[in-house]
Amino acid sequence: MEDEALDQIIYVINQLISWLASGAMVFGGVVPYIPQYRDIKRTQNAEGFSTYVCLVLLVANILRILFWFGRHFETPLLWQSIVMIATMLLMLGLCTDVRVANEINTKRRAFTDFDLNYFWLWSRFVDYVQCVLAFTAVAAYITYLFLDSALFVETLGFLAVFTEAMLGTPQLYRNYQNKSTEGMSIKMVCMWTSGDTFKTGYFIVNQAPVQFWICGLLQVFVDFAILFQVYYYSRYPQKPASHTVHAGSAKAL
Repeated sequence: MEDEALDQIIYVINQLISWLASGAMVFGGVVPYIPQYRDIKRTQNAEGFSTYVCLVLLVANILRILFWFGRHFETPLLWQSIVMIATMLLMLGLCTDVRVANEINTKRRAFTDFDLNYFWLWSRFVDYVQCVLAFTAVAAYITYLFLDSALFVETLGFLAVFTEAMLGTPQLYRNYQNKSTEGMSIKMVCMWTSGDTFKTGYFIVNQAPVQFWICGLLQVFVDFAILFQVYYYSRYPQKPASHTVHAGSAKAL
């Protein structure tokens, strides 16, 4: 009887840990954007956050959802993509409203203008929604046509996670160009690093498709490279420090 009771307790604990890990996996990715959202809302200034971050994450998570139809993976990872898409749309809505309100130029730019010079710089949130829906429709149609091709499905999965893994490289390159990390939110970088490390560990433990954990390791490497830049440029300044500080996302352009 004691052994059965002990086994039952261990089972309950394991289930609890599994639920907590799944919940962290689903909602953990959006946590770094909460202070960013509140800061933009409070200051009514969106210059420190690049909406191209939203673009990359929207593309990555839409492709990941389409990949699920070809190869089912962990359900929490699917819900994570859905939650992230909703979060990025919220960020886009706020950033668009704030930017338009602060714009001196009253000329409105729309997705239906099909002007590449102003791609992802439109004046209404609905234009971003139209672009996302158009991309989703085209990608879904292509996926439907080639869903029986194992090569296509595996490539789709790789593109999804690789796109997300490369999210930090523009920041890494900008820091290298500027020879400084001034204006970059170190707190945001630390949150990304801890989140990406947990996510990669989750991929490995739950035996997610190989594309997931390989690109997860790449993402962690980029995060640590950015943290190394923080240490290096603070310890060995490459240029005189500026007195102007801009709040920014750790993975913004």
